[in-house]
Amino acid sequence: MKLVVDDLAADRGSGLIFENIGFSLGDGEGLVVTGPNGAGKSTLIRAMAGLLRPAHGTARIEDETGEWTDLAAASHYLGPINAMKPALTVRENLAFWQAFAGKPAMAIDEVQQTVGLEHTADLPFSYLSTGQRRRIAIAKLLLNWRPVWLLDEPTSGLDAASERHFAGLVRDHMKAGGIVVAATHLPIAVDGMKRLTFGEALPA
Repeated sequence: MKLVVDDLAADRGSGLIFENIGFSLGDGEGLVVTGPNGAGKSTLIRAMAGLLRPAHGTARIEDETGEWTDLAAASHYLGPINAMKPALTVRENLAFWQAFAGKPAMAIDEVQQTVGLEHTADLPFSYLSTGQRRRIAIAKLLLNWRPVWLLDEPTSGLDAASERHFAGLVRDHMKAGGIVVAATHLPIAVDGMKRLTFGEALPA
């Protein structure tokens, strides 16, 4: 499998935020996207995830097995918003996302153990701390198998220990043949990840 981004450009209504972005990643490869605020890191991830129509260019998956027909279907997207219902319990939130995504990979109890929050299963999501909420959002990546992880500031709100644990999850996903693209201000401690640095933000 290969993830291919070719001559990608995007705008946010007032002109191009970036253009001429191209790269490819194969099985087990990752890319960290860095740069100043407003340079287009989040916009790139959203365009790749199919949440924003590019101005031109393409982001696609090449899958010789035919299992994955497009990049959006092959991807988990983790944005800066955790996308959980505050009034539902942690278990109820995770059950919803597992049923929604299909292709279950791990049991809900198992993913909660993996992020160290099995004791929160029956608590409303709103009761959790900022870091705990982010760890439960990260747990969504493990519920259902997707070969591509598209991550936008994935470690926001995490303490140092949780950042290291998250790096281990990324490392494990890549070892299993997965592909990761992460836009972040903070380094992810995973050896061998490629790097794409965006320039200064365009003037408003």
